[in-house]
Amino acid sequence: MNVAVVTRHEDVVHVAHDPETYSSESAVKATAGPEADEVKQILAEGWSLTPNLTESDGEEHTRLRLAVNRVFTPRRVAELEPFIRATGEELIGRFAAAGSTDIIENYAWPLPLSVMARILGVPAGDVPLLRQWSHGWLKLSVGGGDVAERVECARDVLAMQNYVMAMLREPGPGGDGLIASLAADHAENGLDDVELMRIVMNLIIAGHVTVTRSIGNGLVSLLDHPAQLAALREGEIPPEAMVEEILRFESPVQGLFRTVTTETELAGSRLRPGDRVMVHFGAANRDERALTDPGTFDIRPRGRRTMLAFGRGIHTCLGAGLARLQLRIAIPLLFDRLPGLRLGPADSRRRERLVIARGFDELNLQWDVPQAQEATQ
Repeated sequence: MNVAVVTRHEDVVHVAHDPETYSSESAVKATAGPEADEVKQILAEGWSLTPNLTESDGEEHTRLRLAVNRVFTPRRVAELEPFIRATGEELIGRFAAAGSTDIIENYAWPLPLSVMARILGVPAGDVPLLRQWSHGWLKLSVGGGDVAERVECARDVLAMQNYVMAMLREPGPGGDGLIASLAADHAENGLDDVELMRIVMNLIIAGHVTVTRSIGNGLVSLLDHPAQLAALREGEIPPEAMVEEILRFESPVQGLFRTVTTETELAGSRLRPGDRVMVHFGAANRDERALTDPGTFDIRPRGRRTMLAFGRGIHTCLGAGLARLQLRIAIPLLFDRLPGLRLGPADSRRRERLVIARGFDELNLQWDVPQAQEATQ
């Protein structure tokens, strides 16, 4: 199946604001075709992965989104700032004396996933499991990989489904997270256990991968542009502007897919029902028609009007405010706590290999450790 890739800022915005013509069904799936029998057998033991917040349309999408909107209001997000900062400090404290670390493994994914676990009411000790399972879900959903790999991903998905369903059905005494709240509000939100399970899984995955990728992307961009970093460190540029430019310059979600529902024309091309298009946020964020000098990393304020890292329209990222807050705290905190922070050898970084994503699987950084700290090791 051919996929039309939509790259112009104007066209991406058009598609995003026309969900009736461009359905979000299978929004993250890059490949088409039948699944291997071994994978289907495992998934058959659980529940369908869709529709979910990312892959739904119309009234169904509205129902799912309304169930969790209240958690991501500006006030609720702001209340998480002390926890985000304390978690970042704790994580850095674990490796500060070492002088080097894989910042993705030890900071960029544990931080946002710990925040999401706090929101949901998931025990902190289960955060590594959430990471493993969500990684499997994402790889399975996007497509690709050999059968053996996809079988393992399917097992992760099934384990994650069972874990979330168990929490929904037996939240436990004193549960005050979103999972317990959703389970208690069945009559109000009108959603069954399976729909709630999909919402929770969607939040776990979408709630950390954008921040994880942007921490890595942002660190590399800043360290590759020392004048920009100096301006940030000296207070000449606010952290909010830094965050916006990182999201624009290295969009963590490069794009999502849409399915055409009715014959239409886009950018001079005829599209028919069933055709697939990829709305390429990363390309749109570097469209010279939409902003000046888009190929240059420049953290001076550009404004949010043209930035599409969090999408547009009804599928604008629900947790965009939370992601911005975490990035505003997480990246400067590393420079505050780790003197002389710098990139490790070129062969100590590895890019994530997902067509819809822009980020790192591995990113080793180094810094200066005071002699007094070295002596205590």
